[in-house]
Amino acid sequence: MQFTRTSLPDVILIEPKVFIDPRGFFLESYRKERFFAAGIQADFVQDNHSASTRGVLRGLHYQIRQPQGKLVRVAAGAIFDVAVDLRRSSSTFGQSVGAILSSENRSMLWVPPGFAHGFYVMSERAEVLYKASDYYAPQWERSLLWNDPALKIDWPIANGEPPILSEKDARGTLLSESETYE
Repeated sequence: MQFTRTSLPDVILIEPKVFIDPRGFFLESYRKERFFAAGIQADFVQDNHSASTRGVLRGLHYQIRQPQGKLVRVAAGAIFDVAVDLRRSSSTFGQSVGAILSSENRSMLWVPPGFAHGFYVMSERAEVLYKASDYYAPQWERSLLWNDPALKIDWPIANGEPPILSEKDARGTLLSESETYE
């Protein structure tokens, strides 16, 4: 596995070693000792799996209490995956980073606790899987507004059409008005 720190050093792009032969492929998606050595010392307690169609944008989600670290990967299709630093004490507070994750590149993204997370579906359909370091707690969940200009996220929106959002995500708050972490 190759672990590469992004422009937000706590967000890490992971590229597993893939073994391909005429039968298909094999890869390790998680190996605790390697992740710990790379600085990802999470105790994963929950796995999630979502399916979405082209143009769906999920996020930007975070939990103000019980913050979740997320190890994100794509089993089918392609997404533009985004992390936003919400730690006020961080030198990268309010900054974002994005990466294309797909079933073809098999890359994963580590989004640590203290970050908002979201993704935009670029393929006809995408299945996203992620491990979480804490349990989902809807009472603490918050959403940043996906298109807040302060975040400077360059979403690869297809044909300039507005993304498909949940009602909750459409009502997301601006960074300047959001609850964040110390």
